[in-house]
Amino acid sequence: MVEALRKGGIRDERVLAAMEEVPRHLFVAEAFRSQAYALDASLNIGEGQTISQTRVVAAMTAAAQVGPDDRVLEVGTGSGYQAAILARLARFVFTVERLPKLARMAKQRLDALGFENVSIKVMDGTLGWRSQGPYAAIVVTAGAPRVPELLVEQLTEGGRLVVPVGPRDHQVLQVVIRRGQRVITREIGNALFVPLVGRHGWEEEE
Repeated sequence: MVEALRKGGIRDERVLAAMEEVPRHLFVAEAFRSQAYALDASLNIGEGQTISQTRVVAAMTAAAQVGPDDRVLEVGTGSGYQAAILARLARFVFTVERLPKLARMAKQRLDALGFENVSIKVMDGTLGWRSQGPYAAIVVTAGAPRVPELLVEQLTEGGRLVVPVGPRDHQVLQVVIRRGQRVITREIGNALFVPLVGRHGWEEEE
C-alpha cells in the first residue's frame, strides 16, 4: 500500500510512515478486512458511514501538513482510522463524532492500540470544538455544502483546514489556510464523502 501511495504522488515520508504503522484492517469489520489496504476501497463501517479510501486519507493528511507539536481537530471520527493516522503525526488530536455508537467503537480501537493523545467527543462536528482550539490543522471527513466558517475561526494563524466541499453526490477537496482576516483556498482533487450533517452542514435525510 505505501509504495503504491508513493507512486501515486504522496511524497510526505511522515505521512507514509504513519500509514504503514497503523493497522487499517483493525478499523474495519472482519468481512471487509481483505479489502482494508486497497487504495480506492471506501468501506462500510455501519450507521450509514464509511472509512475513506487509503489514497484519500493519505492525500488529506499530507495536505494538512501536521507537525509534531500541533493540536489537530478531526470532524467525523467514524472508525477512528484517520484519527489514528493524525495521532502518529501530531502532539494531540481532538476528534468529534455525532453518532455515539461509532464514537464508542472508535475509542475502543484507539485505546486497544495504545493511543493516548486522542480525545473523542460526541457532538455536532460542524461547530468544531472551540474550547480545545485553536488548531494548527482541521481535517473534515464528510462532505460539506460549503466551507464551515466556525471551523475556519478555530484555526491558528497559518492553520490549514482540509474539507470536501460540494453537493451530496460529488465534492472537491479544498485546503483553506487562515491568514489574518482572510483565507487562501486551493483545490487538491475530487472526492465523494458521506454528508457532513449538522447545524452548519446538511440536514439529516429522513
